[in-house]
Amino acid sequence: MKPFLKFILNHPYLILITVLTIGLTPATGQEVGQTERLISPEINPDNSVTFRINAPKATSVEVTGNWMPMISNVAGGLMRKTLVLTKDNKGVWSAKSEVLAPELYGYSFLVDGVATLDPSNLMIARDGIFRTESMLYVPGEGSDLYWANKGPKGSIHEIWYESPTLELTRRMVVYTPPGYETSTVDYPVLYLLHGGGGDEEAWSTLGVAPNIMDNLINSGKAKAMIVVMTNGNPSQAAAFTVSPKQIVTSTNVGGMANMQFEKSLIHDVIPYITAHFRVKSDKENRALTGLSMGGLQTINTSFMEPTLFDYIGVMSMGFADLSRFGIDVDHSKREQQILALKKEQPKVYWIACVLSIFSSILIIFCCFLLIFSFLLKRE
Repeated sequence: MKPFLKFILNHPYLILITVLTIGLTPATGQEVGQTERLISPEINPDNSVTFRINAPKATSVEVTGNWMPMISNVAGGLMRKTLVLTKDNKGVWSAKSEVLAPELYGYSFLVDGVATLDPSNLMIARDGIFRTESMLYVPGEGSDLYWANKGPKGSIHEIWYESPTLELTRRMVVYTPPGYETSTVDYPVLYLLHGGGGDEEAWSTLGVAPNIMDNLINSGKAKAMIVVMTNGNPSQAAAFTVSPKQIVTSTNVGGMANMQFEKSLIHDVIPYITAHFRVKSDKENRALTGLSMGGLQTINTSFMEPTLFDYIGVMSMGFADLSRFGIDVDHSKREQQILALKKEQPKVYWIACVLSIFSSILIIFCCFLLIFSFLLKRE
């Protein structure tokens, strides 16, 4: 007996292994054997979608998605329309939607009024500071670009850089096309700005920009290019999930309309990209486009520096009244700015506004990319 005790004392890890094997293996096996995930969402042959959630103690369950129209709520505001689910004798709630067009959608359940992700759906995305939603791909020609389809893939780089303009160390996301690492050529560059509430992760995650770029390039519909996705909030170093809230200084105070981001884009971001990536640095190979808040920043930047970009795309934005943000704009310069921009003769200055925001944003983005790439190919 003594030799055995001596052996155990000299090999204590065997005790731990024995305890883990005896104590945990049966329970783990039982758990796996008894776990059954519901199928949700289930895309039906006609492209209607069945949603399911197991909530036996709930008294009401609804589902709401961004394909649904906005309606008035009891508080006098707006809310998405909802679809009511019904419960079976096992406590599983379900409902079938109308036929949905091929697209990328976001949705969530309302369980007794509380917004809830679909626990059976592992695809989720964060919509800036607003919400986290379950994602739904309805297959078809309209959504083919959003999948990681067969073919070479580009790379995503999370870049930290110094921004003297904003007195911050900031983060941006940069897409490089397939073959960038092994080639020696210089590439055109697109600066892609997000909407209000978003951050530098918005286009690469929620907007699936890398998949769109890969698929367009691989199909020959777009010329290979570098895409720079910045954080348009001048008081943020990075997405709030990455960087703590910053101390507001005199330079980064304010928000989307204080013109500080535009100055940082011109004086910090573009010089960094030019110095650290193989980009064509002439106006003819540089594009700028943005959504909503990013559209406003695109307009502002094109007026501030009309010689920088030959391709300019404004999505879901026009000339905005900034007084509600506490920003005084000298509109007397507007005509002068437009004439100065006209003198530089950009090849494309494209403005697009639509009624159905989320789905059409991706379509608009693809259209602008195709225009940018088509004109580059003609040169």
